[in-house]
Amino acid sequence: MHADASTLSALSLYLSMAAFALACSITPGPVNIVVLTSGVQLGFRRSLGLVLSATAGFCLLLLLIGLGLHQLLDDFPHLTVIIQWAGVAFLLFMAFKLFTSSGDLGNRDRKQRRLSFAGPSALTGAVMQWINPKAWLASIAGMGAYAANGSTSLIWEFTAIYFVICFGSIACWAYAGAFLSRFLGEPARIRLFNRVMAGLLAASALYLVLE
Repeated sequence: MHADASTLSALSLYLSMAAFALACSITPGPVNIVVLTSGVQLGFRRSLGLVLSATAGFCLLLLLIGLGLHQLLDDFPHLTVIIQWAGVAFLLFMAFKLFTSSGDLGNRDRKQRRLSFAGPSALTGAVMQWINPKAWLASIAGMGAYAANGSTSLIWEFTAIYFVICFGSIACWAYAGAFLSRFLGEPARIRLFNRVMAGLLAASALYLVLE
């Protein structure tokens, strides 16, 4: 009976961790907007590198926060401001690249792809996670909720669960973008889509400034 109660308690904890990860990962945000755009530009398979990068970047941050990185924010409070403005600058840069995109899909030759925006690089996802104040706060909140007792095993378990849920959630945005590309087709429609996404990224940057 005691073993069954312990099993149910652990299962309840893991389900709660998974629900937290899903709520944070599946909802719209700058990273998911970029992944959606990548799905439109490059297709699902070629966007998986970006999906993996964003997932690994966040989960590494989550793990390090659990192992004590959050103390940096306590010891150096100005670090939050630096992260915030770095995030604003990067979001505006991505918005500019999207807004000025030619609208061609990612089936051009390699030389042409170097000349204009044909989807973000794989490292973009990880960079966006580390300069996103929301990612730091979500990591601190998550670890505070599920590993506040400092248990190393819980920190690793939460990170592992988060990785699986986060990867699947972000991959859904890449798939949605690939699906949308079937209906956009023409460069003019792609340009319009990119500019809408650029506007959303710029709005995200403005939100960071005003918050």
